[in-house]
Amino acid sequence: MEEKLRYFGGKVDALIKGKDITRAEARDLFREVLLNQQPDLQQGAFLAALTAKGATPEELAGSWEAIYDIDTVKVRPEVPGPLVDNCGTGMDTIKTFNISTAASIVAAADGIYMAKHGARAITSKCGTVDIVEALGVDVECDVSVVKRSIENAGIGMFNGMSGKVHPQALYRILSQVRFGTVLNMAGSLANPALPTYGVRGVYAKEMVMPITKTMREIGYRRAFVVHGMDAHEKRGLDELSTLGPTYVAELHTDGEIEEYVLNYKDLGLPTAKEEVILCKLNKEQEAIELLRVLSGEDHNSRRDIVCLNTAPILYITGHAKDLEEGVRKAEGIIDSGKAIKKLRQWVAEQQSGDSTVKVEQLDRLIERAGALVN
Repeated sequence: MEEKLRYFGGKVDALIKGKDITRAEARDLFREVLLNQQPDLQQGAFLAALTAKGATPEELAGSWEAIYDIDTVKVRPEVPGPLVDNCGTGMDTIKTFNISTAASIVAAADGIYMAKHGARAITSKCGTVDIVEALGVDVECDVSVVKRSIENAGIGMFNGMSGKVHPQALYRILSQVRFGTVLNMAGSLANPALPTYGVRGVYAKEMVMPITKTMREIGYRRAFVVHGMDAHEKRGLDELSTLGPTYVAELHTDGEIEEYVLNYKDLGLPTAKEEVILCKLNKEQEAIELLRVLSGEDHNSRRDIVCLNTAPILYITGHAKDLEEGVRKAEGIIDSGKAIKKLRQWVAEQQSGDSTVKVEQLDRLIERAGALVN
């Protein structure tokens, strides 16, 4: 046991000094963390050291491999199209509302199969699991229920902080920390449905390329990885931005990665009012505001940034020829009423038992959202 402690501690020391480790080493060290084979202090030091150094694509792939192999309940939804995931890593400096959640619903309303994998709030005020739970989705269900929801409704959410999804350790670790670690990245990639198309926001522009390379390493065929900025490029968000430029790395099916900077103005969108897109403290109020966007009631900065972040999902799946068409199509999906209908279908499908109560709960929230217009 002493030898294992010393070896593990030596690798932590190397990370602290800025040295990289191999994919195999990262996998093996993460296995020891996941299986609780190291003291809590060594586990915490490892996560902090790797996060502070900045994980390489090989280290992230090794971490993902350990989580997916030994701590992920796997399912394979039977759908005719590609499975797509979209999420942010958290740990960014501009705390917005749940943009990726709204974007996934809009994309699903166009026939794209969304296999979401998210968490409750760790560094933010309201995580994606928190908001969909407030809307009525059963986030504590078995993965088989999520699989059914993806197949029948075209969208489902795997709760990354649930023991029914990650029974060995991820739930244990995430429930104990309140700061962002490499688990926000590697853990979010450990999707039970193993999608091969993804749109992912990261907390720093320096992470855009490493995450894209990691996604290629673990089997993604198409990916769109982004970090958005404010107008002065001083603060960032893990989404495409309507405040300033967005740094993008796009993985193509031939394995090539293209880097560029995206300007929302080139896609016909106005500059956002930052106070409008920031997350509120109240989850129920967040749910109501999200419903106002999805139902087409609000034509404001929230709607604009949702359409912008839906665009790459439509684009990489061939539902739009480019991002500009993707934005316009997302606007049309919302205005047609399809997005709010898709949400209602999702709430009805992703339930362990009778969905009646939850659908009625959603309908009451929808009424409240509409009543705010008068």
